[in-house]
Amino acid sequence: MQLLKKLDYEIVALTRDRETIAARTRRVYDVLSTIYPLSTYCFHSRAHKRVLESAGIRDGMSVLEVATGSGEMFRRLVRANPGGKTVGLDLSPRMAARTLKQVRRDFPSAWTECQAGDARYLPFQNSTFDSIVCCYMLELFSTDDILLTLSEFHRVLKHRGTFTMVLIGQNGPVFNRLYKVATRMAPAFWGQQVELRMPELLEGCDFRIIGERHVVQSGYPSRVVTVMK
Repeated sequence: MQLLKKLDYEIVALTRDRETIAARTRRVYDVLSTIYPLSTYCFHSRAHKRVLESAGIRDGMSVLEVATGSGEMFRRLVRANPGGKTVGLDLSPRMAARTLKQVRRDFPSAWTECQAGDARYLPFQNSTFDSIVCCYMLELFSTDDILLTLSEFHRVLKHRGTFTMVLIGQNGPVFNRLYKVATRMAPAFWGQQVELRMPELLEGCDFRIIGERHVVQSGYPSRVVTVMK
């Protein structure tokens, strides 16, 4: 009985800690929602371009982007898929609202939706999407939460659907050292590098890697990985 009580306490404490981390991240990105596009254009836009080349987005598809951020990648997806369905999800309500407002202004005839939500518990039915895109998000999660999120991606993807992600690269020793310092200073914003562990984690969730590309922009390394269900 004491062992069960101890286990229950540890589970509650772990859940509370995860929710606290998610809440901190949500607050950080809510605050940065108006200036975050600057970071995207300086460091991420080149990787976003590679995502479109790798993901095989075709007009008429059902596409989901998780962690829309400033909406730069989301606008690219809508532009490539004007006759399809493009859905966005972001932990930050302000980020999601800002992205939806901009994309509906720029693409009024496209079918678009963007909402706040948690990637670990996707509010979509099984086998809903042809393609999923996720950029610079998995670094913010623990290993358990990465596996939970990947399982959710696998669940909502259609058979032979693709998932394309952008990870922060780990192929630059100097950058890696600087990133570790930044992580200690602001863990809710920077997270931790996970690129080298991703192949094993993806395989464990029944994904097969079908393409990889490394990109560097303004000294910021990224790795674009496409997998198939």
